[in-house]
Amino acid sequence: MGKLAVLSLSVAALAVLIGERLITLRHLSLYYREPTQKYLPNCHHIEGIECGAEDITILANGLAFLSTCVKHPDLPSYSDDPGKIYTLNLLDSKMKIKAMNVKGDLDKDYFNPHGISLYTDDKDGAVYLFVVNHPQGNSQVEIFRFVEDENALQYIKTIKHELLHNVNDIVAVGTESFYATNDHYFTNGILKFVEPFLSLPWCDVVYYSPQTVQVVAGGFLLANGINISPDKRHLYASDLLKHKIVVLEIQKNTVLSHIKEVDVGSLCDNIEVDRESGDLWLGCHPNGRNWSLQDPNNPPGSEVIRIENILSEKPKVTQVYADDGSVIIASSVATTYGGKQLIGTVYQKALICDLK
Repeated sequence: MGKLAVLSLSVAALAVLIGERLITLRHLSLYYREPTQKYLPNCHHIEGIECGAEDITILANGLAFLSTCVKHPDLPSYSDDPGKIYTLNLLDSKMKIKAMNVKGDLDKDYFNPHGISLYTDDKDGAVYLFVVNHPQGNSQVEIFRFVEDENALQYIKTIKHELLHNVNDIVAVGTESFYATNDHYFTNGILKFVEPFLSLPWCDVVYYSPQTVQVVAGGFLLANGINISPDKRHLYASDLLKHKIVVLEIQKNTVLSHIKEVDVGSLCDNIEVDRESGDLWLGCHPNGRNWSLQDPNNPPGSEVIRIENILSEKPKVTQVYADDGSVIIASSVATTYGGKQLIGTVYQKALICDLK
């Protein structure tokens, strides 16, 4: 009878633990938040993008780079083709994307681009594109040099390291150096699920250079987008499940000091920074329930959030765009140029709108 009582108590305790974890996970994933609609004028889908533009970043001259067709085993895929990088000239009234030719020894058949970052070398003006790549489910970083007159990417090198095990996004700070986010601690599929289920804050930010590779910030539940301030003094990283943007100050030794966190009320993915105002533009998932269920009759919504004066005592957080999935599904990035708003998604389409 004693053994039966112990077993009964153990089962009851396990049931309570699982129940508590499910309640917590639903809170973290904004399970009960209902997507809304808030539209911008003159929106239309970018022609030729049918399998997502997970990340988008723009040069000062208005040339946008789009990372498309990322594949993930847990997500729908609208194309069996390898991923591609496209450019879009925002000063051209035609607004037509152009596929970039990748030159060099990169295995293009397994190109699976995720987060991207541009870096312009002050010495000679050369532009480099850093791409998070997941060939056959692995995690590595590709560095390319942009060949403008050919709309091409010249492959330079691949970077792999044990600390770069689940890279989501990247921000380049040199011709071979960058900060990157790992969105999981474990690489095993089951353990990846256990992390958010147990609310394990084990995701991190890694600094890489040819001389140094180290974890420079931790404590994230699910680290996603990362970017840098125009003055290169602060990093901004998204902790998706905490619904916060984390502000970090860059020290001389490349280690980061935690400054503060800004609540955004959404599951925010990539971060783009306006080079003039310093405003942050966030592509976000408003509801984790629809994201996890992937029901085509009730698709994930989209949300764009802007943060103004993030370093001040009272940053201004504004919802700029929202959709319930009827126009665009699963937004992951938002950026602006010349009065235009670009919105990319993980696996569906991309949108361009007027800001006013």
